[in-house]
Amino acid sequence: MQFDVITLFPELVSSLVESGVTGRAVNRGLVSLNCINPRAYATDVHKTVDDRPYGGGPGMVVRSDCLLQAINDAKQNNQGKVLYLSPQGKVLDQTLVKQLAQEQSLILVCGRYEGIDERVIELAVDLECSLGDYVLSGGELGAMVIMDAITRLVPGALGHTESAEQDSFSDGLLDCPHYTRPEVVQGLAIPEVLKSGNHAAIARWRRKQSLGRTWQRRPDLLQAKTLAQADKVLLEEYRQEQQASAEVLSHEQHYPTT
Repeated sequence: MQFDVITLFPELVSSLVESGVTGRAVNRGLVSLNCINPRAYATDVHKTVDDRPYGGGPGMVVRSDCLLQAINDAKQNNQGKVLYLSPQGKVLDQTLVKQLAQEQSLILVCGRYEGIDERVIELAVDLECSLGDYVLSGGELGAMVIMDAITRLVPGALGHTESAEQDSFSDGLLDCPHYTRPEVVQGLAIPEVLKSGNHAAIARWRRKQSLGRTWQRRPDLLQAKTLAQADKVLLEEYRQEQQASAEVLSHEQHYPTT
């Protein structure tokens, strides 16, 4: 996967490949990153890339000439889609990440200030993408999130191929809880089933927890998903277990032991 990032802060984006999963993927030749600074195309002595907005108003707008030249240069070696990081774009989710991961290369455009000249979007952008309903100081963090999420899906990027398959949202559900040593932490022990060695029982427990957590924390995900009968049974078991635990806790609070 090849990433070309149009950014006024290349040092910020480049930090992504200095460590972690993305860094290892770059070292293995699985991913490449090239940052292009629009200031390189500014023609004045101050390397100005922004200007006041037509119609007045606060802030500055990134100029079209510098951005379009940067994008055109990126396209010389990158024929992938052009993404603009924008709070007005399509919200990033795992489904979109998987779609983008099918591309051989991408060009990511990072806005700044009040945004970029709208004509850049009309002329050169294939997709606007948002991390969510909030505003950041620029598109760099969004670009880094997209690159990290995609890199996890590049074959060979993770130490274990099943890691990405079992991540939250990989099948429309949240991930199950995970535990490691020691067995007891401040009185909290790991579930007995995880020590049983019974792989079928462990898989069943993990699926139940995944369904239950999604039901509790992101019910909207379940509403968009058609559950198999086996999953419905597991989810009902989880609900009953939670209700029983709540009743025990309520009893203990009303009738504390002395």
